[in-house]
Amino acid sequence: MSQISELISIVVPVYREETNIKPFLQRTEKVMEKFNHSYEIIFCLDPSPDNTEQVIMDEIKRNENIRLIRFSRRFGQPAATLAGIHFCKGDACVVIDVDLQDPPELIEKMVEKWKEGYKVVYAKRSSRKGETLPKRIITKYGYRIINRISDVAIPSDTGDFRLMDRVVVDELKKLHESHGFLRGMVAFVGFKQTAIEYDRDERASGVSNYNRYIGSLKIAFNGIVGFSIKPLQLATLLGGIIAFFAFILGFWILLEKLVLNADLTPGLTWTIVLITFLSGVQLLSLGIMGEYVGRIYEEVKQRPLYIVEKTENLGNE
Repeated sequence: MSQISELISIVVPVYREETNIKPFLQRTEKVMEKFNHSYEIIFCLDPSPDNTEQVIMDEIKRNENIRLIRFSRRFGQPAATLAGIHFCKGDACVVIDVDLQDPPELIEKMVEKWKEGYKVVYAKRSSRKGETLPKRIITKYGYRIINRISDVAIPSDTGDFRLMDRVVVDELKKLHESHGFLRGMVAFVGFKQTAIEYDRDERASGVSNYNRYIGSLKIAFNGIVGFSIKPLQLATLLGGIIAFFAFILGFWILLEKLVLNADLTPGLTWTIVLITFLSGVQLLSLGIMGEYVGRIYEEVKQRPLYIVEKTENLGNE
């Protein structure tokens, strides 16, 4: 029997998932037992009003490979995920949700691709069960928009479910971004990457903590604003075009008055429409600039992405 030499870390952000912990572990542990690798499963817990923490603590007593990071308050899934990446010790790190929409069995194929030399193996969704029509539309066209204007190519139909080599993890740890858009950060880091397609299942149980109406929009804004300045350039271009047409309109009015000796073109309605349009453009441009200024403000404050209140079975850090 060959010697176990490599450690695989599995990072699992959790919040209010007491009914999914055990089913997730049953399937994940079964997969990991097939490998000639040691492993660790790191639950990154935003303090929950249910019994999620107690269920994890009970499982730690049963399996010494299970770890727990609990934060001082709810920092959100992106921060929890990055915390797990920061604390993991594996030669490879897998990020996966606990609700079993992303099948743990796919980890086996990810490891095979990793062994072939790929530094990132991300899961690409070929179908999405249990998702609302608005979310599917936003997801379909949102990735197209992001990739058209982003400075890095972010794979479409992907989430955070992926395997990353230690070299990628080490580079991610050097990035200090308050919004933690993982799929964009991994694309920015680069290295040799590949995809594995799969059919995404519905949640195993419980209610999703993901906002089905604005959650995808928030992710899209993070992808656009966090990895491109083209919206700012678009606002400048739009302002230039409108100024040009305003100049043409002013020139035409002057021509009517001085050369054609005609009465000024009447049009109160046209004036109202023009003012309303310009006001909308100005507010849109201010909103775009506000998104960037807000992110600059958050980055300058240099507040920590998360605060750890407690760890269990994590070892000395």
